Amino acid sequence: MPRSTNSVASRARRKKILKSARGYFGRRKNVYTVAKNAVEKGMTYAYRDRRAKKRNFRALWIQRINAGARQHGMSYSEFMGKVSKADIQLNRKVLADLAMHHQEAFKAVVDKVN
Repeated sequence: MPRSTNSVASRARRKKILKSARGYFGRRKNVYTVAKNAVEKGMTYAYRDRRAKKRNFRALWIQRINAGARQHGMSYSEFMGKVSKADIQLNRKVLADLAMHHQEAFKAVVDKVN
C-alpha cells in the first residue's frame, strides 16, 4: 500500500506561512520556500525586540526625567535618590510623563524632594 500524505495539513501549513508573509516584497510574499525563511527571521526579530522594547522605553524615561530634573538644577541620579528617600511611590514611566507633559506637577515633585 502506498504511503499517503496528509495534503490537507501540508496545504494549511503553507497557507499559514504565506498569510504571515503578506506585505513582503518580491518573492518573499508568494514563494513558499523564500517566504518561510523571511517569516522565520521576522519572528526572530519580533521575539528579540519585544524584550529590547522594554529597555528602550526605560532609557527614554530616564532621559526625560534627567532633562526635567536638570531644569530644576539637579542631576538624574541625585533626583532619583531623593525621590526614593522621600518615599514617593512614582515609577520612571509616570515621572517621565510628568516631566514632559505636566511641568508644574513635576516641579511639585521636585519641591517635595528638596
